Order: sequence, then structure tokens, then C-alpha cells
Amino acid sequence: MAKEKKKLKTKAYEKELIRLQGKLCVLQEWVKAKGLRVIIVFEGRDAAGKGGTIKALTERVSPRVFRQIALPAPSDREKSQMYIQRYIPHFPAAGEISVFDRSWYNRAGIEHVMGFCSKDEYENFLALCPEVEKAIVGNGIHLIKLWLEVGQLEQERRMTARVEDPLRQWKLSPMDLESWPRWYAYSHARDKMFEATDTEYAPWYVLRSDDKRRARLNCITHILGLIPYKHIPHEKVRLPERSRKHPYDDQASLEGRRFVDEKY
Repeated sequence: MAKEKKKLKTKAYEKELIRLQGKLCVLQEWVKAKGLRVIIVFEGRDAAGKGGTIKALTERVSPRVFRQIALPAPSDREKSQMYIQRYIPHFPAAGEISVFDRSWYNRAGIEHVMGFCSKDEYENFLALCPEVEKAIVGNGIHLIKLWLEVGQLEQERRMTARVEDPLRQWKLSPMDLESWPRWYAYSHARDKMFEATDTEYAPWYVLRSDDKRRARLNCITHILGLIPYKHIPHEKVRLPERSRKHPYDDQASLEGRRFVDEKY
């Protein structure tokens, strides 16, 4: 049995996170300059830490480059479309990275386990998904698929915290409660998904996430290693002088306006 790692101290974690986020800023400039297109798919069980990991990945970069996508349940119209259709409009253009907080793999997970799709629809997805992803990659898009794997005990601890903490209860949906008893059904669905869609051109990477801090650092490091990039030199930024033409007391002109009470 592997020796349990010591808890990563806050100061050490924050220092390393800032360092890695600096590298993400460099990657961002490279993606923009070279017109790269990247899709990052985050999947995993409820409470696996997808939201916090995505936040760590995106909080220091431009939302115009790192575009977060978290689609709601499909509308009646979308249900009548080709399954992948509602995801395609969110695919990246040149210089963009699309970060999917859950993706078309809903069909291989929650839709299958909870009976929201038929057996034929599920099997058809598993058969066609590799071909669709081959077309995505063949079109020049970098496709990175991450599965966050949280253990049964740690998931229970996090879900219990959501139930008991009013500041976290918004994370707990009725569907989470319906899914909760079906741990092994989700495990079987995960295994079948990997078997059908873990390909050489679009592989799955499993990220252990019982330790949230280490998972975030490992995730960012892994993504940085999958996209070759270089530092793009920039001229030193200098603020231009402000115009002094037609100066006036622009604070006095605010008198009589409605100000927010300064309670802090």
C-alpha cells in the first residue's frame, strides 16, 4: 500500500500554484500567437473537484482565451438534434482554449446510469464517439480528456459537507442525491467509457483527486506538458501620459449622485 502523503501546506501550495499559473499565462500568449485550438474536457464523479480544479486553471488567465463551458440540461429542441450538435458551437476558434465542465460524455455517464437515454442511444454513442474525436483531432484541435477520480470515502466526506454547510448547499442538486446510491453503476459506466473511447489520438488521463490541492497542481502541470509552447517576448509596457487638455474637477461633478454606503 502506498504511503499516505503529508498534507500540502497552504503556503507551499499557493506558491506553487502561482508559479504554474504564471506558466499558463505564457501558454496563453503562445496559443494566441500561433492560432492554436484546444479543448480540455473535465469529467468525473460528483464532488470529484472539477469546479475547483477548473478555477485554479482559469482564474489568472483571460476568459477570452480560456473559455469555460458548462451546459445545462438539453432543451426539447436540443434533444431532437444530433447528440454532439449542441457542443460544437462551443468548440474553439484560433487562439482559444475551450474548457468543458462536463461534456458530450454525459451520455456515457449520468444519462446512461439514470436512464435518460435508451440502450441503443448509449451504445451508438460509444461506437461513434471515437470517430467524432478522430475528426476533431484530425482538424488540428488539441483534445485533452481528464477524468477526476475521487475515492468513495472522500466523496462521502465532501457530499456530507455540502449537506451540512449552507455555503455549499448550492452545489448539491436533486440529481446528485439520485446519483448518490449508484456508486458501482457509475464505476461500470466509467470502465465501459474508457474501454470504448480511450484512444491513441484522444486518450483519457486519470487524475486522482482525493487531495484537492495536489490534484490541481498535477492537473495544471500535466496540461502544460501536453501543449508544447515557448515564451513570446514582448516590449516593456509603458503607460502613456494622460492628456491635460480641458481639465476640470471630475469629482465635484459627482456631487448629488447615489453612492454605495461605505460600511467597510
